[in-house]
Amino acid sequence: MKRLRVLFLIDHLIDTGGAERFAIGLATHLPSDRFELWVCSTRVAEPSAVAMLREAGVRHVHLGRRRKSDVYRLLGLVALLRRERFDILHAHMFGSNLWGSLIGRACGVPVIVAHEQTWSYQGDPIRRWLDGRVIGRLATRFVAVSTQDASRMVSIERVPPEKVVMLPNAYVPRAGSPDTDPRGELGLDAGTPLLASIAVLRPQKALSVLLDAFASVLESIPDVHLLLAGDGECRDVLEQQARRLAINHRVHFLGRRKDVDAILRAADLAVMSSDFEGTPLVAYECIANRTPLVATAVGGLLDIIDDGRTGRLVPPRDPSALAGAIVELLSDPARREQMASAAAENSEQFTIGAAARRFASLYEALVQESWRREDGDVRLQSA
Repeated sequence: MKRLRVLFLIDHLIDTGGAERFAIGLATHLPSDRFELWVCSTRVAEPSAVAMLREAGVRHVHLGRRRKSDVYRLLGLVALLRRERFDILHAHMFGSNLWGSLIGRACGVPVIVAHEQTWSYQGDPIRRWLDGRVIGRLATRFVAVSTQDASRMVSIERVPPEKVVMLPNAYVPRAGSPDTDPRGELGLDAGTPLLASIAVLRPQKALSVLLDAFASVLESIPDVHLLLAGDGECRDVLEQQARRLAINHRVHFLGRRKDVDAILRAADLAVMSSDFEGTPLVAYECIANRTPLVATAVGGLLDIIDDGRTGRLVPPRDPSALAGAIVELLSDPARREQMASAAAENSEQFTIGAAARRFASLYEALVQESWRREDGDVRLQSA
């Protein structure tokens, strides 16, 4: 097979969001002897992310779209597709999935892959209709990142089942993650029990539930501290909640951090309280850093965590259950170590290299399928 030309389409080319980090990781790990990779960002292109692509020999094009109304900027995508004649257009997340499917099909790209990372599949009937009736029909394949998401694509959005393929995310190492001492930074003793949550502070992460649970945890383990690494729209509200619960002296809002690995290594336990997830990269980071995880039983977390063996799963929006699981594991160091070891047993299948091999196989199979279809059309026309 010839070296295939692949264009990634993504709104935000950044090195912080999980979906964006996975896209960069995938673009830089696909075998260069089989694929020529390009990335087209439409809205934001952070210099650090662009540099990662450049170092891996991946070409980058930026369209400079600033607002939804800047549709004319997408003419640059039309020109790029017509000029470069890509074999595959791989769009990442809803906005790019929609425009990539419409424009890619109009420009005659043989294979279009739409890739959904996470959403609740509830509310927003227009989005459900666009996913099912537009993207789901125009794309060659629609990638879901978890078993639960794949099922919801078919049952709720009515995406044709033969179009849906489940390919999980992977562990993407953070470039230049420094080896810091979070306890020392905060003036805590070396033996202080430590919880950590790594998340963008947005409503989906339901961190208000975690704060309610943490207030209960303090009743059983009064010397424990909670680190919240990340920033976002909910920060002010969460800080107010911590003060209202009188736990603000034990909750540390760290903001955006480069030393996520060091934070996880320092933590006795990691916690996720999300209402919904795709397949969160932080779960893989917990496995890589041997940090046991307590999380809500949503999305790809159900695929990653074997409850009671490799971590703990609790119902979403249940502070009591979350607090109970946290206290249970904080009180049992031996069990935490057993869980971390069990989770690490299957870590090979969660590497970005393994994910790149899965996508490479998908790309080549879909291109061969398109060639057979094209050959069949030619034969029909000749007849």
